[in-house]
Amino acid sequence: MTVADQRVAAAAVPAAALPATSPAAEADHFDTGRVTTIAAGHWIHDSYTAFLAPMLPLFKQTLGLSNTEAGLLSVFMQEASLAQPLIGRVADRFSARYFVVFAPAVTGIAMSLLGVAPNYLFLAILLTIAGLSSACIHAVGPVLVGNVSGKKLGSGMSIWMVGGEAGRFIGPLVIGLAIPLLTVRRMPVLMIGGLLASAALLLTLKERPRHGPEISRSGTSLRAEMAGKGRLLAVLVAFITIHVFMSAALVTYLPTLLHDEGESFWLSSVALSVLQAAGVVGALFGGTLSDRLGRRRLLFASVLPTSIFMFVFLAATGWSRFPILVVLGLTSLSITPVMMALVQESFPKNRALANGFYMALSFLIRSVVVILLGRLGDLFGLRLAFTVSAIVPLLGLPLLRWLPEKTRAR
Repeated sequence: MTVADQRVAAAAVPAAALPATSPAAEADHFDTGRVTTIAAGHWIHDSYTAFLAPMLPLFKQTLGLSNTEAGLLSVFMQEASLAQPLIGRVADRFSARYFVVFAPAVTGIAMSLLGVAPNYLFLAILLTIAGLSSACIHAVGPVLVGNVSGKKLGSGMSIWMVGGEAGRFIGPLVIGLAIPLLTVRRMPVLMIGGLLASAALLLTLKERPRHGPEISRSGTSLRAEMAGKGRLLAVLVAFITIHVFMSAALVTYLPTLLHDEGESFWLSSVALSVLQAAGVVGALFGGTLSDRLGRRRLLFASVLPTSIFMFVFLAATGWSRFPILVVLGLTSLSITPVMMALVQESFPKNRALANGFYMALSFLIRSVVVILLGRLGDLFGLRLAFTVSAIVPLLGLPLLRWLPEKTRAR
């Protein structure tokens, strides 16, 4: 389920240094080639992590899991996110491209072995490995993208997120086809894609020589940058929670909800892919439009419609739900690049470390929310859990006034 720039000189991550002729030119330059290369690695990686949600109904059947136990599997994949501040700290000081290069292979291997896992413990181990790999790419990738995005931070974050959303769109389709055609026992063959992706990234994502001062090694500490920003931090935490409530129900439990209501495994997987496909568009335009219109306006335009259409989705039945899922994907998944841009703008001299804290906090809150929603689903049904997820974001809208507003791009 990620941040980046202001000025390249403000956060020099060695792996992302620019091939420009001068530091001044580099600061304004949007390196399309490197941005899209990193986003492509994100795409392949997140295709594999997207295997989990469609497989939860199968694990419930084969292992006799409750909704809470099934949801806890996603927590195992997210627990490694607590290491993201450390990963970000390392990325601020040393070459970090290998975090991005090898992540598709490691995650691909772990996720492709889920089908042959003999028990719950083995599933937990595989998902923890995949989670650590995921933590690496999500802590470092957005910063590398931001460092080569020049002044177009929102656009860079949008392209990064498009890679992830495209992966989360493709993943359910791949697993939805692979299991009926190959059976779960032959799932390991799917790891080939991750291995090839890492090989390609190793060859194409070359390290560049650094230009300009090494701000991240000798500049302002993150603690110093946080001084006087207590209200901002509180509001950011609140909006992380809001975003998690919106996305956790849809991304984690949507296939399970539909399967429990009698839909087939294939249709439940397709529904998640429809949501994620729309999310590709939402992620692309969310960050880009926030560069022009402002971060707060985009957050409001995302949160309010998402809550409304969550209620509409619950009232709908059958195929009429699919157009609603398109709207939900457009709105709910457009928030992430905006939040990532806010974090990077707020802490420009420690972007990798700040991004690591943001991602760790996001995944930590998500873990709690996923378990909470799963428990609600066990006690009262997943429809009530979805209803709660629709109500909570509305409570946070008044907090928008305390978020900083991005100056509109010229």
